[in-house]
Amino acid sequence: MTMIDILGYTASILILISLIMSSTKKLRWINLFGSLTFVVYALLIQTYPVAVLNLFTAVANVYYLYRIYTSQAYFNILKIQKNNEYIDYFIEHNQKDLSRFYPSMNIDFRDADYSFYILRDIMPVGVFVANRLDQTTLKVELDYVIPSYRDFKAGKYIYDKNKNLFLAKGYDKLITYSDNEKHDQYLIKMGFDKVEENDNYRTYLLKLND
Repeated sequence: MTMIDILGYTASILILISLIMSSTKKLRWINLFGSLTFVVYALLIQTYPVAVLNLFTAVANVYYLYRIYTSQAYFNILKIQKNNEYIDYFIEHNQKDLSRFYPSMNIDFRDADYSFYILRDIMPVGVFVANRLDQTTLKVELDYVIPSYRDFKAGKYIYDKNKNLFLAKGYDKLITYSDNEKHDQYLIKMGFDKVEENDNYRTYLLKLND
């Protein structure tokens, strides 16, 4: 197998991987690299129509990535009411993905101290649940966003732009737990600090006044 063959196979694999991405942003990035690799491959073997096609595909990916990074999403929250049946459907529909981050989830969505949907452009893309741990601390029971909208924007809306929701009631600290490395990365990105670790889980704390 020559280096040109390896380049062609690499481009094909990148395009294939992009098509199975649940995140639109990851799909665009990987597809962009795959298209550019195909451009180089096609030029080397002098199949210019393939090069032109993939060049246009790369340009399209750049355009949509620009829109993703510059678009202003509209966020809001909607309290989960006691008679709301949609939460049961939402949890059931996303159960497989939820179990990756909350394998033993047993949460009272309707009577929690804080229990709301995270809306993005009017669409419910996530659920947040927290309960009082002590006078100044809330325990985050659930902070979940569906995969296609998992770009940290919803988290920043809750923990940064909307933190007065908690501060107004005297809560200046949020505590949560994780046994999933990807969730660890998310919490650190949101400003949480790891304060304890054992064999089963890590404890993270966010000070809202910092």
